[in-house]
Amino acid sequence: MLKSVATKAELARIRAAARATAIKDRRVNIRLSSGDLQDIQVRALEEGLPYQTLIASVLHKYVTGKLTEREESAKAAGGRSRSKE
Repeated sequence: MLKSVATKAELARIRAAARATAIKDRRVNIRLSSGDLQDIQVRALEEGLPYQTLIASVLHKYVTGKLTEREESAKAAGGRSRSKE
């Protein structure tokens, strides 16, 4: 028998993300760099979500104003997108 190792808080966060992206009535195709896609897939794995769900959740949060740039990140990037070193 399998037992979940997720905490109640983690499960609540995952459920909220799923609800926010549950109504999917349109398909979008985008091109991403291989590095960005790999980073997204790693982050999704860490979060316990499919990577496409993570992308949809991030976009939803952005368009609803719930996703903001951290001030220190903006200063470090100089207003530009990040680069890989």
